[in-house]
Amino acid sequence: MTLARTLTAVAAIVVALVLQVTVFPHVAWQGIVPNLVLLVVVAAALTRGPEFAAVLGFVGGVALDLAPPADHVAGRWALALVLVGYLAGRLRQTQKPTTTTVVLTVAGASFVGSSVFALTGMLLDDPGTDVGGLLTVVLVAVVWDVLLTPFVLPPLLGLFRKLEPEQRVLA
Repeated sequence: MTLARTLTAVAAIVVALVLQVTVFPHVAWQGIVPNLVLLVVVAAALTRGPEFAAVLGFVGGVALDLAPPADHVAGRWALALVLVGYLAGRLRQTQKPTTTTVVLTVAGASFVGSSVFALTGMLLDDPGTDVGGLLTVVLVAVVWDVLLTPFVLPPLLGLFRKLEPEQRVLA
């Protein structure tokens, strides 16, 4: 069952990545698209925990860093999504996710992920990065991701839960 979970998670990352780089640029706002890969990592974090989500975040981040039209130093999204996966997975351990906590988790994860990506761009002297522009990018990214949450997270949470091992009850 572990192989099925892993393959399903990687397939979800691939589908999210393909949609993110092919379909969503056509509806981008000022060049900013929703981060579907981040949403897959958050769904994995809420169902599987921080370790699995951090590894999946690394895989998804590297894929996002290398997917065309990547115009930044590779590794920035990988770092951001590892942190997102770990932090969102820690929330899973403290409480059972409700609709409100899922939306708040996505908003927080989007803020953290976009901020880490933006700040690493500033540290690495990425051309065209200024503080005012970065604040706009982070805000728009959070709004995009929260708007897509009701459409993306419920099916992903259901899929990942279906692949969870059944809990045995001892009598």
